[in-house]
Amino acid sequence: MATTISISEEMKENLKNLGRAGDSYEDVIRKMYELTRKNLLMTYLYDKTDSVTAKEALKEAKEKWQK
Repeated sequence: MATTISISEEMKENLKNLGRAGDSYEDVIRKMYELTRKNLLMTYLYDKTDSVTAKEALKEAKEKWQK
């Protein structure tokens, strides 16, 4: 089912300039979506905010599971 979205003429031109010959606006938006999704996933995967090194993890595990 198709839908209509409102965008400015400037944005329409920007989208047109991103596409290749023969690309529809949907093609351009789909490619942008896929790239954005991949970038978000990579950002999440490489986020080191809550990470520890393997050495630290082993040390913590040994301390936790000592007999």
